[in-house]
Amino acid sequence: MTVSADLERVWREEWGRLLALLVARYRRLDLAEDALADAFEAAARVWPAEGRPVNPAAWLLTAARRRAVDRQRAEAVAARKEPLLLVEAATVERAQRIMADTGEVVVSDELARLVFLCAHPALAPESAGALALRLVLGVSTADIARLYLTSEATVAARITRAKRKIGAVGIPFQVPSAPELPQRVETVARVAYLAFTAGYAAPSGAELHRPESAGEAIRLVRVVRRVLPGHRVLDVLLALMLLQHSRRDSRVSGDGGVILLGEQDRTRWHTDEIDEAVALLDDVLVAPESLLGWTAELALQGAIAACHATARVAADTDWAQIALLYARLDDLTGSPIVRLNRAVAVAEADGPNAGLALLDGLDDALPRSHRLAAVRAELLVRAGRPHQARTAYEEAIELCDNAIERDHLKRRQSALPLPTDPGWR
Repeated sequence: MTVSADLERVWREEWGRLLALLVARYRRLDLAEDALADAFEAAARVWPAEGRPVNPAAWLLTAARRRAVDRQRAEAVAARKEPLLLVEAATVERAQRIMADTGEVVVSDELARLVFLCAHPALAPESAGALALRLVLGVSTADIARLYLTSEATVAARITRAKRKIGAVGIPFQVPSAPELPQRVETVARVAYLAFTAGYAAPSGAELHRPESAGEAIRLVRVVRRVLPGHRVLDVLLALMLLQHSRRDSRVSGDGGVILLGEQDRTRWHTDEIDEAVALLDDVLVAPESLLGWTAELALQGAIAACHATARVAADTDWAQIALLYARLDDLTGSPIVRLNRAVAVAEADGPNAGLALLDGLDDALPRSHRLAAVRAELLVRAGRPHQARTAYEEAIELCDNAIERDHLKRRQSALPLPTDPGWR
């Protein structure tokens, strides 16, 4: 492995842990982040000439501390004016511990604190997601902007506002108390799922999906599960993400077109991720009646995704079971999006007219949804009503902001029979 590749791996694996230690010690996000970035920059210069240190994390931590001290000296007056994070003395003490022989940084507590800092309820969800990707995973501002399909300036402003609010509100650098913990873990999970969704189903632009964004969100959940084990919401969220992400290599054709689920090459699905996800769900669903709220929703979504993922070929898909699971999810959530997905499953199990019946009443709930119009168009085609399908496709095309999806809808519409063709109705 080259030095640059090795350093990139260390960045991915150690950034959040090292930053947590520095924040705990210096109580300033800006100082900690800048010092750690300087340390990695120094490593990129020094390691190729002097060789990789035996303990890269300890080397980087030492270098970052030196740079932090240098900056504190240079800006002593300004530093005294900076708002401080609330850090218990015991936290600082723990944050400075290094395991004797291996030099492995003992950071699980501090990393958990950093995660909760980023996902505090006082921060807007989009800011919390950007901040978590930046601080916990070390993703660059430019990459976050690309993942969220927005400008670098917008992401930088969100992160800056979030950091300022942390200081202004006095958000503590600590794990919440036991009564608060379940709700706050769910907040962390929602932030991660927001980041995943931005990559799995790009709402606009020229890309159908952005696998790198989805992958970073999965990495965030893995980090949180490692430092906060035993929370079922994180288990089912990871399972759902893995099942959806496992199809990433088969969703887009060589020319950038959409490949529908039933037409995907299942040999390109990542079976190791599917197996991991199914095992996670099996553990959680031993007692499904004990799952509540959003955790229960995620578990049902995961069970649906597992039905798709474990079907050897599309024809083996158990649509009756999927329709049943969607009915339970519909009862639990009352979500119009769930009803829309349920209609697709019911159409597969019981025919297109049964699916169309479930779409009744959704226009008011989803007035600007191109997916509703697209599903209606597809079911009308299957029901032998091409003239109505053409109108529905026109509505879907007008509403769709994603270029690849829009092209797919246009192709589907162009394949419809013309009014002069036999069978036109």
